[in-house]
Amino acid sequence: MDVPVNRFKRAIREGRAQIGLWLALADPGCAELCAGAGFDWLLLDAEHGPNDLRTILAQLQALAPYESAPIVRLRVGDTHMIKQVLEVGAQSLLIPMVETAEQAASLVAAMQYPPAGVRGVGAALGRSSRWNRMPQYLKQAGDAMCLLVQIETRLGVENVKEIAATPGVDGVFIGPADLSASMGHLGNMTHPEVLSTIERLIGEIRAAGKAPGILMGDEKLVQRYLELGCKFIAVGADTILLAQSADRMAARFKELVR
Repeated sequence: MDVPVNRFKRAIREGRAQIGLWLALADPGCAELCAGAGFDWLLLDAEHGPNDLRTILAQLQALAPYESAPIVRLRVGDTHMIKQVLEVGAQSLLIPMVETAEQAASLVAAMQYPPAGVRGVGAALGRSSRWNRMPQYLKQAGDAMCLLVQIETRLGVENVKEIAATPGVDGVFIGPADLSASMGHLGNMTHPEVLSTIERLIGEIRAAGKAPGILMGDEKLVQRYLELGCKFIAVGADTILLAQSADRMAARFKELVR
Protein backbone atom coordinates (compact mmCIF):
# COMPACT_ATOMS: atom_id res chain seq x y z
CA MET A 1 0.00 0.00 0.00
CA ASP A 2 1.50 3.31 -1.13
CA VAL A 3 0.84 6.80 0.17
CA PRO A 4 -2.28 8.22 -1.57
CA VAL A 5 -1.60 10.59 -4.42
CA ASN A 6 -2.30 14.20 -3.45
CA ARG A 7 -4.73 15.05 -6.25
CA PHE A 8 -4.84 18.73 -5.39
CA LYS A 9 -1.04 19.08 -5.43
CA ARG A 10 -0.81 17.19 -8.70
CA ALA A 11 -3.43 19.43 -10.31
CA ILE A 12 -1.75 22.72 -9.39
CA ARG A 13 1.66 21.32 -10.39
CA GLU A 14 0.15 20.50 -13.78
CA GLY A 15 -1.30 24.01 -14.04
CA ARG A 16 -4.95 22.96 -13.85
CA ALA A 17 -7.32 25.44 -12.19
CA GLN A 18 -9.28 24.03 -9.24
CA ILE A 19 -12.61 25.35 -7.91
CA GLY A 20 -13.25 24.85 -4.20
CA LEU A 21 -15.63 25.53 -1.33
CA TRP A 22 -14.97 26.67 2.25
CA LEU A 23 -16.31 24.42 5.02
CA ALA A 24 -16.72 26.11 8.41
CA LEU A 25 -19.56 24.13 9.99
CA ALA A 26 -17.17 21.46 11.31
CA ASP A 27 -19.59 18.66 10.46
CA PRO A 28 -18.75 15.45 8.57
CA GLY A 29 -22.26 15.13 7.16
CA CYS A 30 -22.05 18.62 5.70
CA ALA A 31 -18.60 17.90 4.32
CA GLU A 32 -19.80 14.73 2.60
CA LEU A 33 -22.87 16.48 1.21
CA CYS A 34 -20.69 19.20 -0.33
CA ALA A 35 -18.22 16.64 -1.67
CA GLY A 36 -21.05 15.12 -3.69
CA ALA A 37 -21.48 18.42 -5.53
CA GLY A 38 -18.21 17.86 -7.38
CA PHE A 39 -15.96 20.64 -6.08
CA ASP A 40 -12.29 20.02 -6.83
CA TRP A 41 -11.28 20.83 -3.26
CA LEU A 42 -12.86 21.54 0.11
CA LEU A 43 -11.27 23.67 2.82
CA LEU A 44 -11.76 22.51 6.42
CA ASP A 45 -11.40 25.74 8.38
CA ALA A 46 -9.89 25.50 11.86
CA GLU A 47 -8.98 29.19 12.00
CA HIS A 48 -12.43 30.78 12.03
CA GLY A 49 -14.55 27.62 12.10
CA PRO A 50 -15.10 25.59 15.33
CA ASN A 51 -12.89 22.70 14.24
CA ASP A 52 -10.60 20.65 16.46
CA LEU A 53 -8.48 17.59 15.73
CA ARG A 54 -11.39 15.15 16.08
CA THR A 55 -13.77 17.10 13.83
CA ILE A 56 -11.01 17.42 11.24
CA LEU A 57 -10.44 13.66 11.43
CA ALA A 58 -14.17 12.94 11.05
CA GLN A 59 -14.40 15.15 7.98
CA LEU A 60 -11.28 13.63 6.39
CA GLN A 61 -12.88 10.20 6.87
CA ALA A 62 -16.17 11.42 5.36
CA LEU A 63 -14.39 12.87 2.33
CA ALA A 64 -12.13 9.87 1.68
CA PRO A 65 -14.39 8.13 -0.89
CA TYR A 66 -14.92 11.31 -2.91
CA GLU A 67 -12.87 13.09 -5.57
CA SER A 68 -12.95 16.45 -3.74
CA ALA A 69 -9.51 16.97 -2.22
CA PRO A 70 -9.45 18.13 1.42
CA ILE A 71 -7.31 21.05 2.55
CA VAL A 72 -7.02 21.95 6.24
CA ARG A 73 -6.51 25.51 7.42
CA LEU A 74 -5.02 25.66 10.90
CA ARG A 75 -5.49 28.64 13.18
CA VAL A 76 -1.71 29.16 13.39
CA GLY A 77 1.39 27.58 11.88
CA ASP A 78 2.49 25.75 15.02
CA THR A 79 4.89 22.82 14.45
CA HIS A 80 3.13 20.56 16.95
CA MET A 81 -0.33 21.31 15.53
CA ILE A 82 0.95 20.62 12.03
CA LYS A 83 2.34 17.27 13.17
CA GLN A 84 -0.98 16.21 14.67
CA VAL A 85 -3.13 17.16 11.71
CA LEU A 86 -0.74 15.37 9.34
CA GLU A 87 -0.95 12.25 11.50
CA VAL A 88 -4.76 12.11 11.16
CA GLY A 89 -4.32 12.07 7.39
CA ALA A 90 -4.23 15.62 6.05
CA GLN A 91 -1.85 16.09 3.13
CA SER A 92 -2.58 19.71 2.17
CA LEU A 93 -2.41 22.56 4.68
CA LEU A 94 -3.21 26.25 4.40
CA ILE A 95 -1.48 28.38 7.01
CA PRO A 96 -2.81 31.90 7.65
CA MET A 97 -0.97 35.15 8.31
CA VAL A 98 2.37 34.25 6.72
CA GLU A 99 4.49 37.40 6.51
CA THR A 100 8.13 36.41 5.92
CA ALA A 101 10.19 33.88 4.00
CA GLU A 102 11.66 32.68 7.31
CA GLN A 103 8.18 31.87 8.56
CA ALA A 104 7.38 30.03 5.33
CA ALA A 105 10.60 28.00 5.60
CA SER A 106 9.73 26.94 9.15
CA LEU A 107 6.34 25.68 7.91
CA VAL A 108 8.02 23.68 5.16
CA ALA A 109 10.26 22.07 7.78
CA ALA A 110 7.29 21.22 9.99
CA MET A 111 5.76 19.16 7.17
CA GLN A 112 8.87 17.13 6.34
CA TYR A 113 10.67 14.34 8.19
CA PRO A 114 14.38 14.72 9.00
CA PRO A 115 16.79 15.43 7.48
CA ALA A 116 14.60 17.63 5.23
CA GLY A 117 12.58 18.96 8.17
CA VAL A 118 11.56 18.52 11.78
CA ARG A 119 8.33 16.50 11.63
CA GLY A 120 8.22 14.02 14.49
CA VAL A 121 8.19 10.33 13.60
CA GLY A 122 5.18 8.46 14.96
CA ALA A 123 3.75 6.77 11.89
CA ALA A 124 2.68 3.63 13.74
CA LEU A 125 0.17 5.70 15.71
CA GLY A 126 -1.28 7.65 12.78
CA ARG A 127 -4.05 7.29 10.24
CA SER A 128 -1.66 8.97 7.79
CA SER A 129 0.32 5.73 7.36
CA ARG A 130 -2.72 3.54 7.97
CA TRP A 131 -1.02 2.58 11.22
CA ASN A 132 2.16 1.39 9.52
CA ARG A 133 0.28 -0.56 6.85
CA MET A 134 2.10 1.65 4.33
CA PRO A 135 5.65 0.31 4.63
CA GLN A 136 7.11 3.13 2.52
CA TYR A 137 5.25 5.95 4.26
CA LEU A 138 8.30 7.57 5.86
CA LYS A 139 10.05 7.71 2.47
CA GLN A 140 7.04 8.70 0.37
CA ALA A 141 5.15 11.09 2.66
CA GLY A 142 7.22 14.17 1.93
CA ASP A 143 6.38 14.18 -1.77
CA ALA A 144 2.66 14.01 -0.96
CA MET A 145 2.66 17.03 1.33
CA CYS A 146 1.28 20.30 -0.06
CA LEU A 147 1.92 23.59 1.72
CA LEU A 148 -0.18 26.67 0.94
CA VAL A 149 0.72 29.90 2.71
CA GLN A 150 -1.68 32.78 3.13
CA ILE A 151 -0.78 36.39 2.36
CA GLU A 152 -3.19 38.79 4.05
CA THR A 153 -1.24 41.67 5.60
CA ARG A 154 0.80 44.62 4.36
CA LEU A 155 3.99 42.94 5.56
CA GLY A 156 3.09 39.76 3.70
CA VAL A 157 2.49 41.79 0.56
CA GLU A 158 5.90 43.45 0.93
CA ASN A 159 7.59 40.06 1.26
CA VAL A 160 5.52 38.10 -1.26
CA LYS A 161 8.38 37.51 -3.71
CA GLU A 162 10.60 35.97 -1.04
CA ILE A 163 7.72 33.99 0.48
CA ALA A 164 6.64 32.57 -2.88
CA ALA A 165 10.24 31.69 -3.77
CA THR A 166 10.66 29.58 -0.62
CA PRO A 167 11.45 25.97 -1.61
CA GLY A 168 8.69 23.63 -0.45
CA VAL A 169 5.90 26.21 -0.71
CA ASP A 170 3.46 24.89 -3.31
CA GLY A 171 0.98 27.74 -3.47
CA VAL A 172 0.25 31.19 -2.10
CA PHE A 173 -3.30 32.03 -1.09
CA ILE A 174 -4.46 35.64 -1.03
CA GLY A 175 -6.85 36.40 1.85
CA PRO A 176 -8.93 39.36 0.63
CA ALA A 177 -10.84 39.99 3.88
CA ASP A 178 -7.83 40.46 6.16
CA LEU A 179 -5.83 42.05 3.36
CA SER A 180 -8.45 44.75 2.86
CA ALA A 181 -8.53 45.37 6.62
CA SER A 182 -4.74 45.60 6.77
CA MET A 183 -4.83 48.15 3.94
CA GLY A 184 -7.34 50.34 5.79
CA HIS A 185 -10.45 49.17 3.92
CA LEU A 186 -12.15 46.93 6.51
CA GLY A 187 -15.17 45.20 5.02
CA ASN A 188 -14.46 46.47 1.49
CA MET A 189 -12.70 43.67 -0.37
CA THR A 190 -13.46 45.29 -3.74
CA HIS A 191 -11.88 48.65 -3.01
CA PRO A 192 -9.80 49.63 -6.08
CA GLU A 193 -6.57 49.64 -4.05
CA VAL A 194 -7.30 46.12 -2.77
CA LEU A 195 -8.19 44.82 -6.23
CA SER A 196 -5.04 46.25 -7.79
CA THR A 197 -2.93 44.74 -5.01
CA ILE A 198 -4.53 41.32 -5.55
CA GLU A 199 -3.77 41.45 -9.27
CA ARG A 200 -0.16 42.42 -8.56
CA LEU A 201 0.17 39.57 -6.05
CA ILE A 202 -1.14 37.03 -8.54
CA GLY A 203 1.51 38.12 -11.02
CA GLU A 204 4.34 37.98 -8.49
CA ILE A 205 3.29 34.54 -7.22
CA ARG A 206 3.17 33.20 -10.77
CA ALA A 207 6.57 34.77 -11.54
CA ALA A 208 8.00 32.72 -8.66
CA GLY A 209 6.64 29.57 -10.28
CA LYS A 210 4.01 28.94 -7.61
CA ALA A 211 0.24 28.55 -7.77
CA PRO A 212 -1.84 31.58 -6.72
CA GLY A 213 -5.17 31.08 -4.95
CA ILE A 214 -7.96 33.20 -3.51
CA LEU A 215 -11.44 33.13 -1.95
CA MET A 216 -13.92 35.06 -4.10
CA GLY A 217 -17.65 34.68 -4.62
CA ASP A 218 -18.10 37.32 -7.31
CA GLU A 219 -18.38 35.48 -10.63
CA LYS A 220 -16.85 38.30 -12.70
CA LEU A 221 -13.85 38.53 -10.39
CA VAL A 222 -13.48 34.75 -10.38
CA GLN A 223 -13.32 34.85 -14.18
CA ARG A 224 -10.80 37.69 -14.02
CA TYR A 225 -8.56 35.85 -11.57
CA LEU A 226 -8.69 32.68 -13.65
CA GLU A 227 -7.59 34.72 -16.66
CA LEU A 228 -4.72 36.14 -14.60
CA GLY A 229 -3.56 32.63 -13.70
CA CYS A 230 -5.13 31.77 -10.35
CA LYS A 231 -4.98 27.99 -9.93
CA PHE A 232 -7.23 27.41 -6.91
CA ILE A 233 -10.25 29.54 -6.10
CA ALA A 234 -12.84 29.01 -3.39
CA VAL A 235 -16.14 30.42 -4.63
CA GLY A 236 -18.24 30.23 -1.46
CA ALA A 237 -18.73 28.71 1.98
CA ASP A 238 -21.11 26.21 3.53
CA THR A 239 -22.25 28.82 6.08
CA ILE A 240 -23.13 31.32 3.35
CA LEU A 241 -24.95 28.72 1.25
CA LEU A 242 -27.08 27.60 4.21
CA ALA A 243 -27.80 31.11 5.50
CA GLN A 244 -28.80 32.48 2.11
CA SER A 245 -30.96 29.46 1.24
CA ALA A 246 -32.65 29.56 4.66
CA ASP A 247 -33.36 33.29 4.30
CA ARG A 248 -34.91 32.82 0.87
CA MET A 249 -37.05 29.88 1.93
CA ALA A 250 -38.31 31.56 5.10
CA ALA A 251 -39.19 34.75 3.24
CA ARG A 252 -40.93 32.86 0.43
CA PHE A 253 -43.22 30.76 2.60
CA LYS A 254 -43.92 33.37 5.26
CA GLU A 255 -45.45 35.46 2.47
CA LEU A 256 -48.21 32.82 2.27
CA VAL A 257 -49.48 33.63 5.77
CA ARG A 258 -49.45 37.41 5.49
